Amino acid sequence: MRLPCSIFVSVSLFTAETTAALYLSSTYSSAGDQIWQGLTLLFTLVPSVLVQLTLTFIHRDLSRDRPLILLLHILQLGPIVRCLEAFCIYGSVGRVEEPYVSITRKKQMPRGGQSEEVERQVGQAEGKLFTHRAAFARTSVIQAFLGSAPQLTLQLYICVLQQGTLMVISLLSIVYGALRCNILAIKLKYDDYEVDVRPMAYLCIFLWRSFEIATRVVVLVLFSSVLQLWILPVVLLNFLTFFLYPWILFWQSHSPFPENIEKTLTRVGTTIVLCLLTFLYAGINMFCWSAVQVKLNDPDLINKALNWYHMAVYYMLRFVENASLLLLWYIYKTDFYNFICAPLLVLQLLVAYTMAIFFMLVFFQFCHPCRRLFSSSMTQGLWNCSSLLCLMCNSASPHNRPIGKVALEPPSPTFDLNSVTSNMLYFWFLCTAVSYSLQYTGMRIN
Repeated sequence: MRLPCSIFVSVSLFTAETTAALYLSSTYSSAGDQIWQGLTLLFTLVPSVLVQLTLTFIHRDLSRDRPLILLLHILQLGPIVRCLEAFCIYGSVGRVEEPYVSITRKKQMPRGGQSEEVERQVGQAEGKLFTHRAAFARTSVIQAFLGSAPQLTLQLYICVLQQGTLMVISLLSIVYGALRCNILAIKLKYDDYEVDVRPMAYLCIFLWRSFEIATRVVVLVLFSSVLQLWILPVVLLNFLTFFLYPWILFWQSHSPFPENIEKTLTRVGTTIVLCLLTFLYAGINMFCWSAVQVKLNDPDLINKALNWYHMAVYYMLRFVENASLLLLWYIYKTDFYNFICAPLLVLQLLVAYTMAIFFMLVFFQFCHPCRRLFSSSMTQGLWNCSSLLCLMCNSASPHNRPIGKVALEPPSPTFDLNSVTSNMLYFWFLCTAVSYSLQYTGMRIN
């Protein structure tokens, strides 16, 4: 049985970020900045309450007589108590004979085209520990995108020296939450298989999410610093689009209302849970691609199909949006940014987002633990998506419209990741050379 290290990391980040936020709010109070103090406390308290509710809901504490545990959750100490409980369970394994043992069947990754099913006995203590891990995997995502992401954006916007510690902790919390979201999506989609995530996979996900989230936060902060009134429509448009998208698909499917989420929930309670789920889904997509795709007409509430088209469209639109926001910032920037080389900063941010896409491609092509089970190749799917976009552009062009009926058969070229990697590395080296030249030019002008 594995040591519950993920639970310890989640609780450590939660405790460190909460402590830093409370200390920072006290400094705002002593300085007379009531607005910054209120927003800092808001972005700390709201995700903390949602984390307590999630832990209580998953462990079904409301249906059991556990007044002390409920009191500690009300005092916002639930994650610490759950962590201690998990380590107590881990320490008691093997000391007492367990009265109940269940048998699980998991498929191994196919080797040579065949997949064997392996039976394994799971004791009562291991089952409880699995519940704790699943609960903290979900709370890490909630804490990351409903607490750490807004907190990081706010503190970076305030931009004073004493926020450095909190910004680093918030960034680590967001990246860790995105990493847990990726691992959770893999285990939910391939629940029948025994998934073994290697260290290189963790490294690729960490680099992918670090570049993606850091670039997104910096772009939003730079844009809001020069166009304060326009940041609200941008954020609302992004949030409402991803919040309403699962509901629109659900209404178009004409499926019955989900009733099997929890037997004790009423129709109103189920609606609230689904709204919170889509709220979290929209919060994740505000900053990065959500590995868990919500599908309300599915019994599991997630889409287990891996759609390369949605992923490619998301990253293309997000890249265009980031570039547009950076262009507006560059046009309307104030004298406050005269101490930096603005073209170099814009180029570095675009290259950083490109590097995020690069590490994402490396992960899905080489490091994904279930890549043998993909129904289609990632490179072929992305190539088909780009071919479809080119075909749509060519068909929309008046010069390329055929006079008669012509059967269009798109070619099926061979497309491997080695060419993509070499081209992206060449692009990265080219951008680096251009950035150094721009920096040298800026130094000469100054």
